[in-house]
Amino acid sequence: MAKTHSLKAEDRKRTGSGVLKRMRREGFIPSVVYGGGSENRNVKVSAKGFREMLSASASTNVLVDLELDGGSNQLAFLKDLQHDPLSGNVLHADFIAVDDKTEITAQIPVSLVGEALGVKLGGQLEQMIYSLEIKCLPKDLPETIEGDSSELDVGEVLSVGGMKWPEGVSPTLGEDVVVALVAKTRVALSEEATGEEAEGSDAEVAADGSGSEESGG
Repeated sequence: MAKTHSLKAEDRKRTGSGVLKRMRREGFIPSVVYGGGSENRNVKVSAKGFREMLSASASTNVLVDLELDGGSNQLAFLKDLQHDPLSGNVLHADFIAVDDKTEITAQIPVSLVGEALGVKLGGQLEQMIYSLEIKCLPKDLPETIEGDSSELDVGEVLSVGGMKWPEGVSPTLGEDVVVALVAKTRVALSEEATGEEAEGSDAEVAADGSGSEESGG
C-alpha cells in the first residue's frame, strides 16, 4: 500500500497574483484544502518538502498528513497540480480532505512482471497502458498496479479484466481494455509471409500439373 507522507501546511491570507509570485520566490507553493465538510482552507507548503515528497512516490496521487496551523492534522489526497509550462515547476496544489471512509479516485502506474511466454518464442511484449484509474479507500491505495504477463503467448493480450487486483481496489475502465499484448516481431512476420508464399507456389504447381510425370505425355 502507498505510504502516507507528512507535510507542514501554513495558513495564507495574502491573495493576488503578485503576492502569490512573491510567495513562490520565498520557497512556497500556494495550495488549497477542500472537502471533508469544511470550508476551503488556503495554505502554503514548502516547495522543497513537496519536491522531496513527490520524488519518494511512484505517482503524484499521494496521501498526505497535513500539519496545519494550530496543531491540528488533516489527512488529505493530492488531487491536482498546476505546472509552469516553461520551467515545469509546480505553481499550485489542490488537496482533498479525506478520512478512512472516503472513497478516492487515483491514477496509478502499471508495472508488468514476469517474462512472457510469447517473448521466449520470439514475440515482443508491448505495454499499451502505463497507468490505470482506480477507486479505493485511503488505506487500500496502492503505490503501483502489477500486471502478470508471464502466461501471455504470441498474439495474446492482458486485459483489465484479466489482472489480479489488490483487495479493496477496483478499476474504472472496462474489463476488455487491453493493458499489454505479445506481438509478432517483424522478423517473425517476414518469415511467416515467406513461408506462405512458398506454400502458395507449391499449391499452384500441383494445381496445373507442372513437373508431374503425366504432363507432356
